[in-house]
Amino acid sequence: MSENSCQVRPFQLSDYISVTALLNDVLSEICYEETMAAFARQLSWDSELIMVAEENGDIVGVIVGTIDNQNGYYYRIAVQSKHQRRGIGQKLIEALRQKFLQRKVRRILVTVDAYNEVVIPVYEKAGYQASDFSRTTHRLQIVNG
Repeated sequence: MSENSCQVRPFQLSDYISVTALLNDVLSEICYEETMAAFARQLSWDSELIMVAEENGDIVGVIVGTIDNQNGYYYRIAVQSKHQRRGIGQKLIEALRQKFLQRKVRRILVTVDAYNEVVIPVYEKAGYQASDFSRTTHRLQIVNG
């Protein structure tokens, strides 16, 4: 299968079962629980900041983002194991970056927690560097300000 057969598009409600199965498959149990809570919150606020990678009708990747205080945050990215290292993560990051730019965020940051330290190289490959990584406990919560 070529890389080009993968399409990235906004999440649709019909993707819910496939996305939750993918997250359950790729993430640790604790990370999955945290991610599902954040995923549900983000769906209720702004589902356009959730992008999926689809190949031959199957969801093979997902990225969840949020906007808080005019900053765009990449929150969680997951790609099915057998589809990793094929550029799908890069496509997801770029698609969400375009959404952030459309929304005119001031800054785009990568949320880094214990669970996604391992994907830092994916973001670095996409051009992000240490100053773009947010290690604060930003967990997709609405901040009233």
